Amino acid sequence: MPLRHVAAARPHAPEAQVRKRRVRTAAPPYDCAMGLHDDAAYLALRTHDARFDGRLFVGVTSTGIYCRPTCRVRTPLRRNCRFFANAAGAERAGFRPCLRCRPELAPGLSFADSSQVLAQHAARRIEQAARSGTALRLSELAARLGVTDRHLRRIFQQAHGVSPMDYLSTQRLLLAKQLLTDTALPVTQVALASGHTSLRRFNAAFAQRYRMSPSALRQQAAPARAREAALPLRLAYRPPYDIDGVLRFLKQRALPGVESVDALELRRTLAGNSAMAIIQRHSTRAAGSRGVFEGDTTRDRLREVQKPRSGTP
Repeated sequence: MPLRHVAAARPHAPEAQVRKRRVRTAAPPYDCAMGLHDDAAYLALRTHDARFDGRLFVGVTSTGIYCRPTCRVRTPLRRNCRFFANAAGAERAGFRPCLRCRPELAPGLSFADSSQVLAQHAARRIEQAARSGTALRLSELAARLGVTDRHLRRIFQQAHGVSPMDYLSTQRLLLAKQLLTDTALPVTQVALASGHTSLRRFNAAFAQRYRMSPSALRQQAAPARAREAALPLRLAYRPPYDIDGVLRFLKQRALPGVESVDALELRRTLAGNSAMAIIQRHSTRAAGSRGVFEGDTTRDRLREVQKPRSGTP
């Protein structure tokens, strides 16, 4: 019998036997954008931790519903949970909101929080304007946020206890205080960099708020001879910070002639138009709840750190 007749006479197998099974890809256990591990997220759900309310949403695959971590329903199994940083991510994944815990009432999403969020946005805009030294009008700020001047002043006063212009004045004076303490800029440049258009008004506001003149603060914070010898650098950090471990790591990998680690002092040279040494050392002084790293750049230290090496251009 020809082969074509054999093939034709062979009975067809059922479709279920020849069809390939569909490959099911497992969904990720948590939203990677949230930055929270699934173990910690599930623990917050199981303990109904209110600190994560509004920052964590749980989608249950067995019901297709997403809840807040404070929802008082029976805790679902971990394998049925998916975690999201916001409600939009949960709904994009196909979950619908819970009717009992009502995710729309989570902190930051409810209508009662809209004024608080608006005041926070206004404060951030004011801080950005103060840091950049640019002029800021209340009418322009209110127009950017989509509200009137009167409404912005009212909700800002309720949220922060001060008016927007007082808040802006405080941010500018704090920036000026930092520049007077940590840099050698003239007082006139400090006033302009902090957003003050008049030196006379800057001196008057500074004296009224801090009970001293800008020049008096500079004399108390950093003597003139120290500023001439070095360019200070102060970096704040929040403890806990493993200073000893970091210094051991840097000491084991220090480049000869370029880096040097001794006790709580780190020295490093940088090449540029003119060679410069940066010495960083840990100080026991603290600014509030923060520690402080202090450093300086000096020519004398450069001679101690930088040593000629063979083959170095």
